[in-house]
Amino acid sequence: MTYHQEHRTPLSHAPVPQAADVDPAVAEAIAGELRLLDPSVRLSRALAAELLDPEFVEVGASGRRWTYEEMLAALPGMAGSVEDGTHYEPEAVTGVLLAPGLVHLTYETLRDGQRARRSSLWRRAPGAPEGSALRMYYHQGTPVPQADVQP
Repeated sequence: MTYHQEHRTPLSHAPVPQAADVDPAVAEAIAGELRLLDPSVRLSRALAAELLDPEFVEVGASGRRWTYEEMLAALPGMAGSVEDGTHYEPEAVTGVLLAPGLVHLTYETLRDGQRARRSSLWRRAPGAPEGSALRMYYHQGTPVPQADVQP
């Protein structure tokens, strides 16, 4: 059986989709992704830990590889973590249900005039009950060269 459901959120800070045709797992992953961009979540190790899978890995826009513990330790000091500072502005969030309990998100962010393309995998832990929360398993950010910025 093939699973593929796509949902696009065209506006930055758009509400999480609630339409009947949107898979609840896709909506849950989008909500989690947006929470991880919230400075109050980025500043709280406990809140961020609820959203990151213990096997989490990120390849950041800088090319650095981050583990779960490294990200939780560094997140409060990273860009976008200060309430009155600059924030990541997500655009064109697309969610695809790849399989039960596995969602792929893609989107772009803008912060301080810098654009990045982002990709995340959200999963329900293997063996976890169906109702347990999805958590971010993998994330990658890639800078967008100025020449590639679409109007």
